[in-house]
Parts: sequence; structure tokens; C-alpha cells
Amino acid sequence: GNPEAEIMLVGEGPGEQEDLQGIPFVGPAGKLLDDMLAVIDLDRKTNVYIANIVKCRPPGNRTPELSEAEACLPYLRAQFALIRPKIIVCLGATAARYIYDENVRITRDRGCWKQSKGVWILPTYHPAALLRDPRKKPETFEDLKGLQAKIREVCDHTY
Repeated sequence: GNPEAEIMLVGEGPGEQEDLQGIPFVGPAGKLLDDMLAVIDLDRKTNVYIANIVKCRPPGNRTPELSEAEACLPYLRAQFALIRPKIIVCLGATAARYIYDENVRITRDRGCWKQSKGVWILPTYHPAALLRDPRKKPETFEDLKGLQAKIREVCDHTY
């Protein structure tokens, strides 16, 4: 993504294709993410930066364990310090647990903004969850519209 981006998206960790290519969100979930971003005039190449909680794929593509996340969080914090986003979007429960609130419930807390250290944070569903359960797409669309409104409110650029 763009290292000058004001919006940072954070996922759980790379899947098989992401691990092989070294690029986040390149499979079907990545295609859906690109489509979601396009709805609100965002693009991974120009105005967002994408990162993950863990930097390599856990065995069997399982949810990262606490020790794995803790090993990678200093790297993610360094990414935050370098990018200095105004908005962070947590894609899924794992990202939200480490960034938004350790007690997050994605079905309860998605779409609810929180500010921390001058950065606005929004949890929403992971695109892979939307592929598994398309009934969550309308809620996610509402989250995207909320993101678009927050961008207009706090970002230097309008997209």
C-alpha cells in the first residue's frame, strides 16, 4: 500500500497465497476487499495501507496464538509509527482484539468507532467472513459508509 496513506487496514495474518506472494489479501477475500474499498473510492495502491497482526501464516491457517501475535505486535507498532494513519480499520475479530479491545465481539462491536492516541479505530467483518456468510454484507456496507464519513471528517484528503 501507500506509505503516505491516512487509512490503514489491519487483518489477521497471511493465508497461503499471501505468504507465497508477500502481498496481503490476494485471494478471493482480497478481491472482495478491493471491491469494498472501491465502493467508497479507496484503493490499496493509492490511498490505503494494508498490514496484518501476524506476519507469517500460522500452521494450518489457524487463528494466531497469543504468543505469535505478541511476537509480531512490535513490528505492527513500528508500521503504525511509520505510516501514522488517522484511521485504522480492523478487519475481523483477531485484528480488533489486539487493536480495538481485547474483549471485542465482532458481531456486537463492528461499526462502533473508538479513538486511541489520536487515531480513529473501526472494527468490521473480515472479507473472508463475508464470503462465508454473505448475509453480513449489508452491515459491512454500513460500516464502509461510516468509514467514508469519518474520512471526510478527519483526513486531509477526500477520496
